[in-house]
Amino acid sequence: MTTTTPAAVADLDLARALTLVERSVVLRIGEALKAEGGTLEEWRVLSFLGDGEGRAMTEIAEFALLSAPTLTKVVDRMVSLNLVLRRVDDQDRRRVLVFASERGSEALTRWTAVVEQEQEGIVSALGAEETALLRALLQRASRRLG
Repeated sequence: MTTTTPAAVADLDLARALTLVERSVVLRIGEALKAEGGTLEEWRVLSFLGDGEGRAMTEIAEFALLSAPTLTKVVDRMVSLNLVLRRVDDQDRRRVLVFASERGSEALTRWTAVVEQEQEGIVSALGAEETALLRALLQRASRRLG
C-alpha cells in the first residue's frame, strides 16, 4: 500500500498550483480596482467594449470568462451605474447589444491604468523574463488543452 503525504499530493496537483497563482493575481488586481470603485469583471467587460462597438452578451461572457447568469448580473449592475447601455440590435431585433457609456469609457481609462500598474508590480515580483515565459507557457497550454 502506498501512502501519500500532503506535500507529495501538492507536488502532483498542477491545478492547485495554477489556482494559487491565479487567486493571488486576481486578488491584487481586484483590490486595486476596488479602491477605484470597480471590479475585475466590470473592467473585463468594459475592456471588451472599449472599441465603441456593441457586443452580444454571449461574446462578452466568453471574453470576460463569466457564465451567462453571472454576466447578466454584472451587466445589470453596470447599467444601474451608467457604465454600459443596452440597445436592440438593428440587424436582429431579437438580440440585445451592450455598449460602453461615456461614463464607462472614462472608468475604463482609469481602471486600465490601475490594472497596468498592478501588472507592473507582478512583473517586478516575478521578473520580466520569467513573466514572459509564464505567459507563453500558459498560452501554449490553453491552446493545447482546449
